[in-house]
Amino acid sequence: MTIYSKIIGTGSYLPPNRVTNQELAAQLASNGIETSDEWIVSRSGISARHYADAGVQSSDLAVEAAKRALDMAKLGVNDVDLIILATSTPDFFGGFPSTACVVQRKLGITNDCAAVDVQAVCSGFVYAVSIADNFIKAGTHKNVLVIGAEVFSRIIDFEDRTTCVLFGDGAGAVLMTASQEPGVLATKLHANGNYGDILCLPGKVNKGVVEGSAFLYMDGPAVFKMAVSVLDKVAHEALELAGMESSEVDWIIPHQANIRIMQSTAKKLGLGMDKMIVTVDQHGNTSAASIPMALDVGVRDGRIKPGQNVMMEGVGGGFTWGAVLARM
Repeated sequence: MTIYSKIIGTGSYLPPNRVTNQELAAQLASNGIETSDEWIVSRSGISARHYADAGVQSSDLAVEAAKRALDMAKLGVNDVDLIILATSTPDFFGGFPSTACVVQRKLGITNDCAAVDVQAVCSGFVYAVSIADNFIKAGTHKNVLVIGAEVFSRIIDFEDRTTCVLFGDGAGAVLMTASQEPGVLATKLHANGNYGDILCLPGKVNKGVVEGSAFLYMDGPAVFKMAVSVLDKVAHEALELAGMESSEVDWIIPHQANIRIMQSTAKKLGLGMDKMIVTVDQHGNTSAASIPMALDVGVRDGRIKPGQNVMMEGVGGGFTWGAVLARM
């Protein structure tokens, strides 16, 4: 009997503190940084984003998203036999204990299930889904909780208007289970470390002292050019692996980074924007959390229906990129 992995539950969570472009522009102006709602929207499509309060960590956001995914899947916490959490903003310096282990504890899971973090920045959720898919198909795990969670507000420089207006905090989660019905139809992952310097957090630690910047750095034009190129290619690679045409895709959910990149992706696939789930306008760029949050929005508002084919694709620092084609 063929084993498939299938998404049976989705969940998302945004911290309550919603900051509009106008509010952010006013805050920046008090520090002598000029920007405007028009400037931000015209370059990114972003109108608002959410910031976590002091003391709230990625694991806190992840737990809330995970609870909602488990509730939709009608599973208890101890039904989970693997947690894969994608994040670039782990709870602890150095990334250990892993944020996945922290989430395991906070959820009250007592079955000693495996838990691990994945670091592929904005491609992290796609990477994590691909890993979960392979574990399930191998028969080693049955119910995998996959989470993307970020508090990017902690690593952005609010004196750099080219980046600070783009990012937000949030978490999204899916519960993937072993199924006799097709679910994940194809995955494809890539990376090219030669482009690692165009999107990075360049600081290094030496004996407890940060050498270089502890803030995110992005070469916007270079990232834009790279993203437009690789997202088109990887989507077609996933379609080819599944033996499908782009016309069979019901919904496309790209990483929610920039509306212009997203529009280009849809156009190259021959799909209209009416086939795309867009949340970047209200969430901003939430890195590894952006795709699962957008997926949850589409599922819960009824646009994404059982049996439909969803293309999810991400691109991020590393440089990493990938796609997942799944039947809901």
